[in-house]
Parts: sequence; structure tokens; C-alpha cells
Amino acid sequence: MITLEEAKTYLRVDSSMEDSLIESLLQSAEKLTADVSRITAEEWDTLWNDETETMTIRGEEITSASLVQLRSLLHTAMLFTLGYLYEHREEADHHALVITLRNLLSSVREGVF
Repeated sequence: MITLEEAKTYLRVDSSMEDSLIESLLQSAEKLTADVSRITAEEWDTLWNDETETMTIRGEEITSASLVQLRSLLHTAMLFTLGYLYEHREEADHHALVITLRNLLSSVREGVF
């Protein structure tokens, strides 16, 4: 998934003063991305396991090439969510964020990989 260092690089944060905040927002971004994409916790864990070459999501078999694309899409969605939550931590419009994620993840939500 996304490491703290990758998250800090994406957010352009150099110090360690906000590490706990960033870790918390990263967990929220991962959970929100999983929820909006309608991927169960078990599927999520399997998806990010490096040994996974194929898997089934909502009854559909996902091949290794499709897994790479799916991971890339979810990775982008998590970074977007993290950035949004970090930049708008005091006045975030969570409804707008979820709508944007739904659009970004529409192929996952509808089972088109």
C-alpha cells in the first residue's frame, strides 16, 4: 500500500512533526477507498499481498495484469484522498470527496477490471 515516507513525499512534507497526523489520515484514506470501491476487508488484504497473482472480487476472477491496473487505480485514489484530507483537514467537504472517489473508482464499483 502506501508507506509513511511515500505519503510525506506526495504531500511535500519534510519534517516528522506531522507524522502521526499523516499516518491517521492515511488509514482513513485507505478505509474510505476500500469502502467506496466496495472491496471487503478480506479482499483488500488479499489484493495488497505481493504473492497474490489472481483473486476473486464479487465473483469475478481477476488476472495478474488486471491486478496491476486495479492496484494502480486504488493507489491513486488513496493518494488523492490523503491529499484532500490533509489540505482540507479543517473544512473538508466529505460528500464532495466521496462523489469524486465514486467517479474515480466507478470501474471497480461496477466490477469492470
